[in-house]
Amino acid sequence: QVQLVESGGGLVQPGGSLRLSCAASGRIANIYDMRWYRQAPGEQRELVADITSGGTINYGDSMKDRFTIARDNAKNTVYLQMNSLKPEDTAVYYCNADVRTVLGRRDDWGQGTQVTVAS
Repeated sequence: QVQLVESGGGLVQPGGSLRLSCAASGRIANIYDMRWYRQAPGEQRELVADITSGGTINYGDSMKDRFTIARDNAKNTVYLQMNSLKPEDTAVYYCNADVRTVLGRRDDWGQGTQVTVAS
């Protein structure tokens, strides 16, 4: 069993910043890619950013300028620093990880954390 727990969401004014965290726990042997996705109401889930265990980063379209992904492999934690937030960034943000356990490889999701950008 693997759990991904996100934190750091909330209400922020336009132009503000938030830092999301996602900690993985359980019977983890290794974590490969860790990702952040987001889903706004009525929209499809979209990739925000991906980071490999070696630190290679890929951002979704239009995400790179204001968002920064990072991870701490020792803590099995991935972070998303979001700056200059806009109302259109309002969404539920989900953590996703490609995990290897003693039972095999699996793809796990967190429960999501709400980010609301409004004045």
